[in-house]
Amino acid sequence: MKKKNISLEEKYEEFWIYILLLTTLVIFLSSLKSYTFTLMKVELTYAVFFLPLIYFIANYITKMFDYKKTVAAIAISGVMSICFLAIISFAMGKNLILTKHSADFCGYVVSQFFNLTLYQFLVSNKKNTLINLFIINLLALIIFYFFYSLINIKDISYGTYWLGYGLTIVIQGIICIPLTVLDYKIKKKENKKLKN
Repeated sequence: MKKKNISLEEKYEEFWIYILLLTTLVIFLSSLKSYTFTLMKVELTYAVFFLPLIYFIANYITKMFDYKKTVAAIAISGVMSICFLAIISFAMGKNLILTKHSADFCGYVVSQFFNLTLYQFLVSNKKNTLINLFIINLLALIIFYFFYSLINIKDISYGTYWLGYGLTIVIQGIICIPLTVLDYKIKKKENKKLKN
């Protein structure tokens, strides 16, 4: 009986480590928004390279724990990122403009729930092929940018918008390929452990 309690405590601690990792990445992405580079005359933020990692970690939490715990992790990481931005704004003596950050928050939460729901469906129905996992990740990224664009529509430069949108999705699609392969291999290992 004692061993079971220890393993449950360890599992609980492990869950909080993943929440901390997810929250740290979300805050890191918020910080990277102000750092940009130019590609094909389009200004892109360095956050494009790290956004797919957030979906990978959320999928991993779903595999290791369950859907409800991942929803809690997403909610906590989203709220903590807004709190972090509020603290930084206060420390720097700037006003916190929530409408400016609501695009990221809405895009993050909606795309994560979309990704999570489809991912859970694939895993529970054993339809988690490489192609399916890749498509879900890519669709989550497209949804993120759709909500971001929808909320920031008045600040968008339409001359380069579609090129920037396309470049962002292509870059993130390339980054999603190794993450999808890794995700698929992790799931295969877990299935083998369950059979043995």
